[in-house]
Amino acid sequence: MSEATVKETPAVPRARTQNGSASGALDSENGTTTIDDGVVAKIAGLAAREVSGVYEMGAGAARAMGTVRGFVGADKSVAQGVSVEVGERQAAVDLDLVVEYGTAIPDLAGAVRKNVVTAVERMCGLEVTEVNIKIDDVHMPGQRSEETPKKEPRVQ
Repeated sequence: MSEATVKETPAVPRARTQNGSASGALDSENGTTTIDDGVVAKIAGLAAREVSGVYEMGAGAARAMGTVRGFVGADKSVAQGVSVEVGERQAAVDLDLVVEYGTAIPDLAGAVRKNVVTAVERMCGLEVTEVNIKIDDVHMPGQRSEETPKKEPRVQ
């Protein structure tokens, strides 16, 4: 009788050990590592956008400013719709989302929370104490996107 081979998946690096201490300490005998709020906001924003069903991020005014930035040729901020508080060992994240019509909001919120917590803890070594989500709008099918203004053709 042959033994079945079990393929083990490699472990994902964890930011904290089971007892809550940082595995890659931000403070050590060789110096201190400080992570800016903007870095955590970018990581959280990218992680939230990875979840299927998130159409856009930011409240109405923030999305309007993103549209204006697009008109002048600037890139849209990946931290749009993200607010964070970062301490020495912990971070709290607030997100403003626009969801696709038909998406189950409770399921989406759970998936976004999980993705944001995983990304921030893994990349920053900070414990995420909370991820608060505010749904600002629902994107309807066929609705024109605010971020893609109708342009005149460059050639005829």
